[in-house]
Amino acid sequence: MNEKRAPGFWPLAFVFGLFVLFMYGPMLTIFVLSFQGPEGGLTFPLRGLSLHWFYKLAEGLGTVDIGAAFRRSLMLGAVVMGFTVVLSVLAGLAFRKRLSGGNTLFYVTVASLIMPSIIVSLGIGLQFRLIDTGIKAMLPESMLENYGTALGLLTSALGAHLTWTLPFGLLIMFAVFNRFNPAYEEAARDLGATPWQAFRHVVLPLIGPSVVGIGMFGFTLSWDEIARTSQAIGDVNTLPLELQGLTSTVTTPSIYALGTVTTVVSFLVMGVAVGLATWLGKRQKKAAAQ
Repeated sequence: MNEKRAPGFWPLAFVFGLFVLFMYGPMLTIFVLSFQGPEGGLTFPLRGLSLHWFYKLAEGLGTVDIGAAFRRSLMLGAVVMGFTVVLSVLAGLAFRKRLSGGNTLFYVTVASLIMPSIIVSLGIGLQFRLIDTGIKAMLPESMLENYGTALGLLTSALGAHLTWTLPFGLLIMFAVFNRFNPAYEEAARDLGATPWQAFRHVVLPLIGPSVVGIGMFGFTLSWDEIARTSQAIGDVNTLPLELQGLTSTVTTPSIYALGTVTTVVSFLVMGVAVGLATWLGKRQKKAAAQ
């Protein structure tokens, strides 16, 4: 405790403090301004404290159905999370063995991380419009009136979000299985367990906290995604797209209230994920001690 700080400690601490302020200052500012009174504006000073603008948000912002956009984002985030977890775990299991063309497949998958998001969105949107053209060419005229588009929340938008979330899930699973000791799984097989029983009772509990982390990444990355959604979602909008559009039309703290709600949802998901991962980790240590 009596040791002197290194000469570079305080300059580095100052830079780190600026970094934290730069990262979280805007979020805290929006959070504070969203709790203003009825006379509040978009800037400081703070005018009163109330939940007025949250009530206004619940009533709706003009012609924008915030509730529907909120539900769409929740549903899309949940589906993306499920696909990301399942596909990442399956890929991690598959890549434990040497696969023909495995390296190429891995680099193709991860390459989407370095591609500009808007280009990915434009490409997916164009692809589904070509699919629309092909489907319309095959449909009889009597069915053309009832056909809309293949672009949608759980088609093109889902694919666009998976190009963003899957590489993260794969990288996490590859790191997990790189450190995984196969002796536990082999012991279970020696004791008569089937491959499924060995995975369910041995492998899955060991990798459980990492799987929860992948789920958290899958949901949160999908929840606030804009660029990859913009050209690939069709006629409806997710909550981030509605929020982006409202920034140029809404001139009251209601926009801050919406930002606060979306941030709280993200933190709730992260809190649940951290709590679940911690519980699984303690359960794993307890089982190992027995």
